Order: sequence, then C-alpha cells, then structure tokens
Amino acid sequence: MIDIKLIRENPELVKENIKNKFQDKKLPLVDEVIELDRKNRAAITEIEALRAKRTKISKEIGSLMVQGKKEEAEAIKAESGAIGDKIIALEGEQETLQEEIRKRMMVIPNIIDATVPIGEDDTKNVEIERFGEPVVPEFEVPYHTDIMEAFDGIDLDSARRVAGNGFYYLQGDIARLHSAVLSYARDFMIDRGFTYCVPPFMIRSQVVEGVMSFAEMDAMMYKIEGEDLFLIGTSEHSMIGKFIDQIIPEEELPYTLTSYSPCFRKEKGAHGWEERGIYRIHQFEKQERSVICKPEESMAWYNKLWQNTVDLFRSMDIPVRTLECCSGDLADLKVKSCDVEAWSPRQKKYFEVGSCSTLGDAQARRLKIRVAGKNGKKYFAHTLNNTVVAPPRMLIAFLENNLQADGSVLIPEVLRPYMGGKAVLLPKKK
Repeated sequence: MIDIKLIRENPELVKENIKNKFQDKKLPLVDEVIELDRKNRAAITEIEALRAKRTKISKEIGSLMVQGKKEEAEAIKAESGAIGDKIIALEGEQETLQEEIRKRMMVIPNIIDATVPIGEDDTKNVEIERFGEPVVPEFEVPYHTDIMEAFDGIDLDSARRVAGNGFYYLQGDIARLHSAVLSYARDFMIDRGFTYCVPPFMIRSQVVEGVMSFAEMDAMMYKIEGEDLFLIGTSEHSMIGKFIDQIIPEEELPYTLTSYSPCFRKEKGAHGWEERGIYRIHQFEKQERSVICKPEESMAWYNKLWQNTVDLFRSMDIPVRTLECCSGDLADLKVKSCDVEAWSPRQKKYFEVGSCSTLGDAQARRLKIRVAGKNGKKYFAHTLNNTVVAPPRMLIAFLENNLQADGSVLIPEVLRPYMGGKAVLLPKKK
C-alpha cells in the first residue's frame, strides 16, 4: 500500500505506474481516492471545529452555573447536545469514508523501481546473468518422477488415494536427499549471519491482508473453516507478520531471518504439461529468508539475497541464471523482483526455483511496522523476501544435473555430511 500523500501530491505518477503494470481498469481508483480523501479531511476539519465549539460552550455553561444563571445554562446545554449529535454523525461518515479509501488503497499497486523493465507478462522478463555452464548429457534424461521411481523414492498413487492430486510421498534416499538439501540450506544461511526461525504455519486474516494482495490471497491461500486462520503459502508471511503493530528501535535493524516451514498453496489456475509430477503441488517445504531494514538499505539487501541463492545452487554444481521480472509480472506490493532459474538438462532450458523481492514499505504500512529513528521520528521499515531453496523443485534440478548415464546420482561434497557420507546414490530399479 502506497502513501496517500503520494496520491494527493502526484496522482499522475501513480496513474503512470498503473499503466506500466497494465492495470488500466484501476486508473479510476486514483481520482476516487482523491475525492474521498477530500471529503474525509473536510469531515475531520468540521469535527475539530465542532469539538472546539462544544468545549467553549461547556466553559460558558460552567460560568453561568457559578453565576446562578441556571435557565441560560440549560438553554446552552441544548445547543451543546445538538453539537454532540452532529459530531457522532460526522464521525460515522468519516469512518465510512476511511474504509472506502482503504479498500481502494489496498488494490492500487506499489510504485515499481525505475530499473524494472516494462512488459505485460512473464514473457517480457529479462535475463540478467548466467552462472555455471549448462550441460546437456549425451544420454537421455528421464522425467524427474521416473528418476525418483528408479530409487523407489516416490509414491504418487498412494498420495492420490490419501489426499488427491498435487501431493506425494517421498521415501528412502530421495526423502533423505530432500531433507539434506533443506538442512544444508539452513546451515548455509546461518553461516552467512542469518538467524534461524521456525514460525507459525497458520496466520490470521489481518496478517494475510498485510503481506499480500487480495488476488494473490484468492489464488494461493487455504482457509481453516470456522476460524480466522489461513495456512501459510510461504514462511515469509509469518516472518513479516511477526512484527505487526511493532515499533522497532532503529539500532536493532536490520533483522535478517532464515525460516523453515511447510507451505500450502491452492495453485489456482496452474496449467501446462509441466504441472504433472511434483513441479506444482499443494504442499511442499521451503527454506526462506526475510529482511526488515531501513529504507536506504533495502536495495543493497535485495542484491545480497538473490546472490545468496545463486551461491547456494552453484555450491552444488547446478547452473542457474537470474531473470529480472517485468512490470506486468510483479505482484502489486512488489517494488522489484527477480527469479532464480535452474538449468534443466531434460527440458534444455531454465526453470524457476526461487524468487527475490523488495516490497519497499508496502507491507510495513499495511501491518504498521514502524522504526523509531534516533532523531525521535518514526518511519515505516522496508521488507524483503527471498527463497533459499524449495524442494521438490530443487530436487528436480538436483537430480537432472547430477544424474549419470548408469542411472546413479552423484552427491556433491557439501551435501555428503547430510547424507551419511554417501557420495553416490544407486538406483534400485532399471
């Protein structure tokens, strides 16, 4: 959510930003907010004037009572009562106006960074840099679930019977590899100075509305029936929500947190042939990062975060690239975002395995996360999030890039301590 002062002072900038995000249907919201804000401020001014008048009258009543002029005092009391009734009515109108302003402000997109490429959808995203040399082996690389089945490592049929499509059982070496990657990613980030957290896996609606747009919420979140609780789609939601309604001493910033959680997503609207297998699923586990910092530090942290993900994947010899998300591919709260994509030898192309975003003060403004500056002034913090690693997509990249011609899978040296010292996984089936 942007600062309403920006709409008052520079509505054309806000409208241009909406156009750059190809959301022209939202353009009328800017003028609506301006008019509602005008009425709201007028109501506030009138309420303040009436309160001052009522205070003055109350003093006059007191003076008249002291002078024994009871009848005159009673006459003025009636006027004071009428003023009180008008104040109550105006306060009701103002509350309605504020809610109407809030509804519109919640869907006006955040101002994107000047460096974001302008484009309507993800086909206009721009490659930034490649890390590692993509390799296509001479042998055919099977589909990822076929690789897993060779190790007796996945059971999709049982998962469908138990929970339906979009779920899976991992077992044996594949399940151990899944946990090993998460544990390695956890320690990788701890070694880089991040504080490890395990957050709540459910959050209240107030937090949901604070961390994401309504469109994202509808497409992603599972609601717990009969309770004001939602299953998280990523631990970023819990980690940013941790600071709701807090005033943070400036000297404590930045907060750099890495968190583990299961994640639950509807994946509403997911389609395409790569949605089979375990590429898009309703439940997975992830190691995430969240940063709460001063505004002037957020872009530096943005660059550190995506670089950490690149470093993690390269430490396991997986080629990756970074992709700058264009304006139309940015969620409404995001200022700037990039995807980290891993090389798929089977598909002979890159696919997304993580994303990094800075949201400016949008989430902090919604959640009222403020910083107490050393000069005594309070301001909104900036928030960022970044995927460290998210199996099972990570497993797809790992298995394809480490598969050998004989069906075995090499374990990079950094993962071996988490795999009981194993250097190679041998298939159980041919």
